[in-house]
Amino acid sequence: MGQMITFKRPDGADCNGYLAAPAGNDKAPGIVVIQEWWGLNDQIKGVADRLAGLGYRALVSDLYKGKVTVDAAEANHLMTNLNFADAATQDLRGATQYLKQKSAKAGVVGFCMGGALTVLAAMYVPEGDAYSSWYGFPPDEAGDVKTIRKPLQLHFAEEDAFFTPDRARALEAKLREGNVPFESYWYKAGHAFGNESGQSYNPEAAKLAWERTTDFFAKHLK
Repeated sequence: MGQMITFKRPDGADCNGYLAAPAGNDKAPGIVVIQEWWGLNDQIKGVADRLAGLGYRALVSDLYKGKVTVDAAEANHLMTNLNFADAATQDLRGATQYLKQKSAKAGVVGFCMGGALTVLAAMYVPEGDAYSSWYGFPPDEAGDVKTIRKPLQLHFAEEDAFFTPDRARALEAKLREGNVPFESYWYKAGHAFGNESGQSYNPEAAKLAWERTTDFFAKHLK
């Protein structure tokens, strides 16, 4: 269904990505999909294909520039070496701008590391219209979440050892303080419960989070 494309970042550099789109509708609303720490693998391409099946033009930026891994230690190394500010303000903003050349509206969805980048995008990618973050958020020093003005949706795992519930609740408090238009949902599950190829997959939680995400985008993008 999808294909690899090249698009421009705001700084003029090229970025590659996987684009899945509904047949015959090149003006369909867009969604930027952000990878987990594994890279641009078949699982995340599958998420884009699924969104294309729902009528969206879905674009996954290749943040690791071609590198993909199934090894957690290597994934951690790749994630640690990723310049998050550059990824958000250049790669992801470029992807959003690319979609908005044809799409009237564009959203952003990300998982794990991509969830953190989704919240960053809500702060630093003004072209986006709605943001859905699955079990991930950036550290406090990355920016002031109270400045977010577009609809933000958050999915948290009650048994998340990576992005702990305490930190998630602190984030909710900050968003409330800033009157950010957000909604948050909690799931009795572990980190990465939505990845059907992973060990923490929780079909019930994943199904519910997916329904909430697609309802959210239908409301704000269609």
